[in-house]
Amino acid sequence: MDLAYIPSPSTGVIHLGPVPLRGYAFCIIIGVFVAVWIGNRRWVARGGTSGTVADIAVWAVPFGLVGGRLYHVITDYELYFGAGRNWVDAFKIWEGGLGIWGAVALGALGAWIGCRRRGVPFPAWADTLAPGLAIAQAIGRWGNWFNQELYGRKTDLPWALKIDADPSIGRVAGTYHPTFLYESLWCIGVALLVIWADRRFKLGHGRAFALYVAAYTVGRFWTEYLRVDDAHHVLGLRLNGWTSIILFLAAVVYMVISAKRRPGRESVIETATGGETADGPAETEAAATTAKAAATPAKAAAEVKGPAGAGAAAGASSAPEKKETPKAEEPSEKP
Repeated sequence: MDLAYIPSPSTGVIHLGPVPLRGYAFCIIIGVFVAVWIGNRRWVARGGTSGTVADIAVWAVPFGLVGGRLYHVITDYELYFGAGRNWVDAFKIWEGGLGIWGAVALGALGAWIGCRRRGVPFPAWADTLAPGLAIAQAIGRWGNWFNQELYGRKTDLPWALKIDADPSIGRVAGTYHPTFLYESLWCIGVALLVIWADRRFKLGHGRAFALYVAAYTVGRFWTEYLRVDDAHHVLGLRLNGWTSIILFLAAVVYMVISAKRRPGRESVIETATGGETADGPAETEAAATTAKAAATPAKAAAEVKGPAGAGAAAGASSAPEKKETPKAEEPSEKP
């Protein structure tokens, strides 16, 4: 008899009249808002404009949802296109099933489009969003708790997760490792790590985001090892385990190469005119504007005509003009 365990909700949806309110969807929505809020604070702290993160998220979030669903459906196609399955269920995103890899990949594409339209550097935007994205994942994982899915092996630990039986999907009642909770706590740790490293080392040019990817994949590999749900295996390892290994190596390589080729952090991430920054046209335009402003006084002085030259003209512009008083004409002597 299990003396202690984490209970699972009896249902993952509450009906408000004819409108269903699903716990999974609420977790995703709350996670998105928290990620944008954290990203906006970090963006403003680096000199950006408030609202830019949200404007770009308008592009990133829909792309991410589509990408996450596509990855899930492609890697678990038998759940929707196998014998006795209904392919229409592939569109029921509210029932669960979002692959983080597809969400990040296609979401990054949407964010890149948004950054181009807004005129800000994509790597800088990704760096500011990285901790918020990890927190969003930590919140989103609780959607799996509402749906009683993605749990680990059987266990009698005090924090085991109690799962109810559901013969329609082959779910067996018992107490299992709460891998959703493990990953949620891990993501919080990843967010704190990125924030600390960013403050300590001034990470720039996408390195904070790469650190998030590397740190997250370590924890994801571990939770994948514990999970017992059906998954494709390659050489005895779950597909998501291989994906974690590949992305971890790619993130580490990027951090090393990027640190050598582009050390430091972007000095400017957004301009008032919204032009592209950080080694982009806006930075060049700003430099040209500064040079033009500095050259204006010299040009004005050079155009002043007179025997004293430009220096005399500059002095004359600040001193009141002196007028010569005519002398009275002396009377002429008689012979």
